[in-house]
Amino acid sequence: MKLSKLAIEIAESPTFALNEEARLLRERGEAVINLGIGEPKNKTPIAAILASGAKLSSGEVKYTPPDGLPSMKKAVIRYTEENYNRLVAPENVIITNGAKQSLFNIFYSILNPQDEVVIIAPYWVSYPEMIKMCLGVPVVVTPEDGTFTPRFEDIERAVTSSTRAIIVNSPNNPSGAIYPPELIEKIVELCERKGIFMICDDIYHKLVFGRNVAVPAYSFTKKEVDNSHIIVVNGVAKIYGMTGFRIGWVIAPRDLIKVMTNVLAQTTSCVSPIAQAAAEGALNGLQSVVEALRLQIQNNHEVVLQEMRTFNGARLIEPKGTFYALIDLRAFNTNSVELSRFLLKKALVVTVPGKEFGMEGHIRISFAGSVKDITEGIARIKWALDSTSPNEIYIGDKKMIRDWM
Repeated sequence: MKLSKLAIEIAESPTFALNEEARLLRERGEAVINLGIGEPKNKTPIAAILASGAKLSSGEVKYTPPDGLPSMKKAVIRYTEENYNRLVAPENVIITNGAKQSLFNIFYSILNPQDEVVIIAPYWVSYPEMIKMCLGVPVVVTPEDGTFTPRFEDIERAVTSSTRAIIVNSPNNPSGAIYPPELIEKIVELCERKGIFMICDDIYHKLVFGRNVAVPAYSFTKKEVDNSHIIVVNGVAKIYGMTGFRIGWVIAPRDLIKVMTNVLAQTTSCVSPIAQAAAEGALNGLQSVVEALRLQIQNNHEVVLQEMRTFNGARLIEPKGTFYALIDLRAFNTNSVELSRFLLKKALVVTVPGKEFGMEGHIRISFAGSVKDITEGIARIKWALDSTSPNEIYIGDKKMIRDWM
């Protein structure tokens, strides 16, 4: 059987692969704790449920415009004005099947073969693969000072005549880092000067802790959206905990939105009207649900910091946002894939290898779940790796003894 070389070279999603392995272990009755998946455990906001239910009950579940329902666009326009202080037109908005499709459609719409996109490590696992699927070349900038924040000079040095875009994810998945405003300002200026796009993956922009703020790129340009080089990607998956509804959107110059609309029309035709109704309900409903989720995640964040203080040999740069922690475990093993497999086998804890984020020797854990899972999961990881931790532990109802040290 002959298959596409391009498709064969696309890497499997490590998150989904590990989740599948964990599912099989659970089916065998094993007490698996999943710290791998980035999915809040809250219930869907009631406003979203009622709105989607009303749409379903109407019986009018048909094709929608490829770029989204006018009422959904209106909700996004209001959201953009309230959260970005930027008034946009319906022609500047496209609704997509999740923020992931937003990003793929952007890359497909702006890249020619061998065009480059600058991505900052640690980066979300899908960026490089999406770029390669669109025949582009990912150019990775990795901080060299042991932090998760790049130097502007390194980003600028990575830009060449082939560069079409720089993608910025702040708050950052997987590290939880929030890039300082002065860095965002310099990247905006660089993109305007070079005539390249700044793609802002803002999916976590409200999930921040304490007094931290993820300052939007629009704050640093006086240009109107149609003349701007800024593209904003957002959605309801993370801040509303609506991962299964698959609703994202893009704010961009209308010429780009027009091309993206054609791409979407020729691939998925449109976005489900039921899912759009749910997202519209969430955006127009009480926003206290977002703050409630943020406070829950912030509490979990404090639990992670507390548990990590007694983890000898591990290093953690405190996350400032999202619901992820990227833990440096190079003192135990520099191969993160081996680390994650070892932790799943010995401790029955799902983590994601840092290699997939451009950070070898690290693992990513999600603290979007319950406090019980977080505390027990980290305790198991410490037991498996840290020789100063107790030699015995209960995993489920089984007493386990560490015999590999």
